Amino acid sequence: MRNVNQGQKGHPSTADIRAGFAEAGCPDAVLFQSNGTIVFRSATPARVVGQAADAIAARSGQEREILWLALTTIARAIEPHGEEREPRRFEFTLHRGCVIPSSPRVQREAAVHRCAVVDAGRGWSVVRNDVEAEGHATPALEQLTGARATSRGLPTMLRLLDRFRV
Repeated sequence: MRNVNQGQKGHPSTADIRAGFAEAGCPDAVLFQSNGTIVFRSATPARVVGQAADAIAARSGQEREILWLALTTIARAIEPHGEEREPRRFEFTLHRGCVIPSSPRVQREAAVHRCAVVDAGRGWSVVRNDVEAEGHATPALEQLTGARATSRGLPTMLRLLDRFRV
């Protein structure tokens, strides 16, 4: 889920998120950390996230976009970066469907946000920030794609893959 800090005022609660996914047919959805990362199993994930987003908004009064990708796709995207020397400089970003090209224009745009796109596929990018523990991937990718994006740090993604090995 984009822009979620569970338990903070103005954000959907953990109970609202769990109930929203249960209403969408995924009562066993697992909330990972408190940042809106959710793992669920479904043959129709696009339908589930649409219904869950609607149910969460109805329960909490807080609309949030849910971007999703299969865990196996995430694993293939993240694993080449698992041995980075400075993992806290890297973020994994989900965005709407396009592949961010490796081009001088993309790197110039990313540099404005103090980062660089180092890897990309359909709907995702791996971004290296200029400064460790700073997060610039979301605004950079939103500018590049013209659509909403959501990012998680590489250490978070590695913990996710470790917990939910596919």
